[in-house]
Amino acid sequence: MDRYIGTLLDGRYEIQEVIGNGGMAVVYKALCHRLNRPVAVKILKDDLSRDEEFRRRFHAESQAVAMMSHPNIVSVYDVSESEGADYIVMELIDGISLKQYMEQKGVLNWRETLHFATQICKALEHAHGRGIIHRDIKPHNIMILKDGSVKVADFGIAHIGASQTTLTSEALGSVHYISPEQARGGKMDFRADLYSLGVVMYEMLTGRPPFDGETPVSIAIQHFNATATPPRALNPSVPEGLEQITLRAMEPDLAKRYPSASQMLQDMEAFRQNPMMIFGESKEVTPVAQPKKKKKPAPKKAPAPKKKRSKTPSLVMGISIVLLAVGALVFMFVTLMQETFRQQEDAIVPDLYLYSAEDVMERYKDYFEFEIIRQTPQGNVAEGLIMNQKPKADMTVKKGSTITLTVSTGVQDITMPLLENHSLADARRALEKFNVKVREVLENSDSFVTNYIIRTEPPYGTLLTPGQEVVLVVSTGSEMWHLSTPKLTGMSITDALATMDAKKLTQGDITYRESVDAKDTVIEQSIPEGEIIRPGTKIDLVVSLGTAAKAQMPVIHELSESTELQKDDLYVLNVEASVSDGGLLSYEWFVSATDSMADLRSVGISQSILANTEIAGVQHYCCKITNTCNGYSVSTYTPMIRVEVKQISVESTKELEVPIPAEGEEYAEVIVTIDGEEYDLPIMVLREEGTASITVTSSGVREIEVYVDGAVVLTLTVDFSL
Repeated sequence: MDRYIGTLLDGRYEIQEVIGNGGMAVVYKALCHRLNRPVAVKILKDDLSRDEEFRRRFHAESQAVAMMSHPNIVSVYDVSESEGADYIVMELIDGISLKQYMEQKGVLNWRETLHFATQICKALEHAHGRGIIHRDIKPHNIMILKDGSVKVADFGIAHIGASQTTLTSEALGSVHYISPEQARGGKMDFRADLYSLGVVMYEMLTGRPPFDGETPVSIAIQHFNATATPPRALNPSVPEGLEQITLRAMEPDLAKRYPSASQMLQDMEAFRQNPMMIFGESKEVTPVAQPKKKKKPAPKKAPAPKKKRSKTPSLVMGISIVLLAVGALVFMFVTLMQETFRQQEDAIVPDLYLYSAEDVMERYKDYFEFEIIRQTPQGNVAEGLIMNQKPKADMTVKKGSTITLTVSTGVQDITMPLLENHSLADARRALEKFNVKVREVLENSDSFVTNYIIRTEPPYGTLLTPGQEVVLVVSTGSEMWHLSTPKLTGMSITDALATMDAKKLTQGDITYRESVDAKDTVIEQSIPEGEIIRPGTKIDLVVSLGTAAKAQMPVIHELSESTELQKDDLYVLNVEASVSDGGLLSYEWFVSATDSMADLRSVGISQSILANTEIAGVQHYCCKITNTCNGYSVSTYTPMIRVEVKQISVESTKELEVPIPAEGEEYAEVIVTIDGEEYDLPIMVLREEGTASITVTSSGVREIEVYVDGAVVLTLTVDFSL
């Protein structure tokens, strides 16, 4: 039995059972006594807890993950050490892995793939914004909750962005999903996670990973030396736009791969809004020749120093590193390369961006001098990481030259300044340094001078985040000098221009587009009705050409069937529909306890959802499908899907204490009945004991009677499910 089962860490976390086992740690289900909630506790393995390097990595993981808070990332609640056990406390996930889901369902449809991939990409965007590379994105580490949402788990080999990696045995376990640069043992950045996400998308769309082989090394080589079969060749139902997104994420050439998770999300959102779109020329994965230039070694903390050499490593050397990338051989290779570097007089400055300044100065102390400049970053750069360097990377300098490093002092919280009753110009200047989006709204006021701030949204003292919108409500002075924007939409263009002229407003741009509205009708105005504006304000108009058709009713092709399930079974509700007018379909699922449209309750906005099987009973599901086309929408509901969840009958054992009368023979006869039926054989007990302990096994709620020498001595109702 595991020695931690039943223990209480820090007087708070009661370890209950093992739920996972990784390369560095064991994961347990536990109960937090302070908050009375179930949690997951990851404890460093005993054989590794004696190794300071592994302990350092374990705590680095804890600190990295604790920096993040995102609905698509497993939360970390606590980090501690108790009685020699290093552990972190995490959110306990009630769901299954994407790997299990794919094994059950096989090839996923493109909508499910987009739904899951978007959430994974949002998690990576959040992590990358905090300098964290996951480094092990694969279906096994992606959890699907019962509501269809996704959480990325196991940042067990995640490091701050300054870290590098080699193809260790740990990486070989995930070799189907590693990036080409990771397979070569080269320097990694955030784009490595995007490559792995592309591979996961490929597997969801086709039912298989892009590369396979008999050994991990043979698979690793294919990532940078082979061409993946396009998904549409294996599954023709994959839209071309989604194939392009997948293949661009899987580009072995870093220059062609998505530069950030944010840009990949932009393409996903554009495709979601228009599944028929194509992103220019098709981007297929093609083999890329290795560049003939000096390679950067890949130590754990900082890139190894480089010096001029007469020859550069070839592709053969890159493959050799992959083949030999296990423990001692990688260490021997890096050591030999460093000894070669020390024999040269000139050195090439490495790329130090986002590396730990402390690690860099230690590793390069024999090659360069360092000057440190501390600076607060405008974006999210963790404390101690390098933000800039001089000279720049790849420049040739003499050994012993000074490199000036600009090092982050840590991300500082910024709060909304007090701008009320300040001029608009002063307010703009005050917000410039905060990297926020400013929107100005005019409002008449008898108390504030024209062009002075009446109030702000959010108010003074509120915590701000980069990119957040800040609203400045600006005084336009007394109401008598200003007017409210008239409603122009619905008017003919002639009447709209006459209204603007009467209100002393300026005609702006007039554009025409297809619409279901009558020809020459105003369908959009650039300033909404009712907004306070000055006389002379320019308003742009959009006018209908009157040639567009209204949206068609969606046609339903496939729908999940009614079913009977056991409690906690997994059942995906899915619908397939189409329209021929080029409109955009959206989906919303509802549930009813009475098979009535009158008491529908919304339970999810996606094409597929998981049925709720946590509680026994009958529920009725239906999906509202909406087609939006040319600014108009039309909806239809699917027939009801009946889902019956049956309670699982669970047996348990109860121990009964039976009183034994003192009078009678030396042995007393004990008989137990359950719901009137005799349970097992009579039991003979020694009378002088006074009591007898009787064990009974059953399920559900039962009526129990106990007889001693033919007389009832005990009657009770027992719930065996408790």
